[in-house]
Amino acid sequence: MKKNIALCLLSTLLLASCFNRNKYSESSGELIGRSPSHPAAKPKMVRSDQAMSAKDINLNSRVNVTEETPYYFPEYQKGETYKEIKENAFIEVVNQPVSTFSADVDRASYTNVRRMIGYGQFPQKDAVRIEEMINYFDYNYPQPTAETKSPLRASSELAPAPWNDKNLLLRIGLQAKKLDLSQAPPSNIVFLIDVSGSMSDPNKLPLLKSSFKLLLGQLKPTDKVAIVTYASGTKVALPSTAVKNREKIVKVLDELVAMGSTSGEKGIQLAYEEAKKSFIKKGNNRVILATDGDFNVGINNTEELTKFIEEQRESGIYMSVLGFGMGNYRDDMAETIADKGNGNYAYIDDLTEAKKVLVNEFGGTLFTVAKDVKLQVEFNPKYVKAYRLIGYENRMLAKEDFTNDKKDAGEIGAGHTVTALYELVPSDGKIAQDLRYQHKTLNDQANGGEVAFLKIRYKDPKEKDAKSVEVTEPLPFNNKKLSDTSVDFRFAASVAEFGMLLRESDNKANASYEQVVKLAEGATGDDPEGYRKEFVRLVKSAQLLAK
Repeated sequence: MKKNIALCLLSTLLLASCFNRNKYSESSGELIGRSPSHPAAKPKMVRSDQAMSAKDINLNSRVNVTEETPYYFPEYQKGETYKEIKENAFIEVVNQPVSTFSADVDRASYTNVRRMIGYGQFPQKDAVRIEEMINYFDYNYPQPTAETKSPLRASSELAPAPWNDKNLLLRIGLQAKKLDLSQAPPSNIVFLIDVSGSMSDPNKLPLLKSSFKLLLGQLKPTDKVAIVTYASGTKVALPSTAVKNREKIVKVLDELVAMGSTSGEKGIQLAYEEAKKSFIKKGNNRVILATDGDFNVGINNTEELTKFIEEQRESGIYMSVLGFGMGNYRDDMAETIADKGNGNYAYIDDLTEAKKVLVNEFGGTLFTVAKDVKLQVEFNPKYVKAYRLIGYENRMLAKEDFTNDKKDAGEIGAGHTVTALYELVPSDGKIAQDLRYQHKTLNDQANGGEVAFLKIRYKDPKEKDAKSVEVTEPLPFNNKKLSDTSVDFRFAASVAEFGMLLRESDNKANASYEQVVKLAEGATGDDPEGYRKEFVRLVKSAQLLAK
């Protein structure tokens, strides 16, 4: 009896510790108090090495604990699938001085992790993609200037790593040019909506409808929207319709009902067919897939599906994915489809998040300013003995891929920021190879003050078969005290440290939740939407779970 009371009190405290999310009211435009539409919060998750019985945990589901699963997960989480992540290791500069990877502006991992922690569960390790957690937040990086032809501008900072002061942390930031929405190209959008029976939960189809209504409010009257649904069958619920006929579009959305199985038939083919019918040359042509994770959209073979999507992107029609709900959620497929479709991937857990993705970040979500963006960093052995890229494990490229225009890479939308963090092991100054930084004269005269040399390649998204453009940026060795760095540097570092704790990283060194909280609290900066403050509350909730 006492044990049950204690568990109830603990659950109450966990719920109270969860951050106060706000809800956006479309009718009033005001933020109003939110009541979770999700299932009731589950008890605290515990590590498998803690001697507790299933009776003590009081879960209403069978538990299967393995060495690969360090936490007890409720049954509904076991249906969720994630790509395996093998954390980037340190690489010695003497053996491999060049690091190459694809840009990534997806943010889904952070929202998904927030959902799990908010319900009293540690996230599965592979659900934690640190680069997406870092890139969830906006940073005040220098904007591209009118003098430069590039839509991207790079900047960097260097300071001791908070979790290991013997190492350095290099922050590379990219800022995409902002878009005057009044000058935005016309849009031709197809909503591909899963209306199978599993979508009936309040945090699925009902939330999806409200989210799309927010998006409608951002589109121009002349923009066009079509709706394709799939469940037991597939149909065009709404042919391409001008947004000025908002009532007609909303009526179709409101009438959608979740029922039946998910056979899909020709769901994805039909969506692309509708997009082609209203194709706008040099416009924004995009399919937005919205689902709770069942990707049976007409092509069941994963290879065939990705190949089909790759073919469609060459026609100028991009594919974005909005994920909803939990339990059967297939994060791995959502990430793959958005990646192959030259789109972006977001996970929507409430209307506030929908507002962030579809209203606040409207330009970045829908309008690509640079495609196939690749970054290559050559490290100077005068200062760097070894390096590791934090996150981006699913975005790593071979050195030769950098100049291969046939190799697909990430897309960056208007106003988006991209942040990459490298942890560096300082060098003793010895030089061993004959590369850019190995020539003694160069090191002593021209490049002695560079920690690395950055190359960026991208293509113009409006041009078919466009050739990549290369821009370069020397990164100065300007090692600051951590306290002297920008709030953006310190905040990004705190998010990275949090991700390493959640993943139980071998490189977390002296990382701690206390340190993350202290670092983040001192780096909230200008935070009008409260996202950074929310992060602090999220870390504190995770800290409670870890005790």
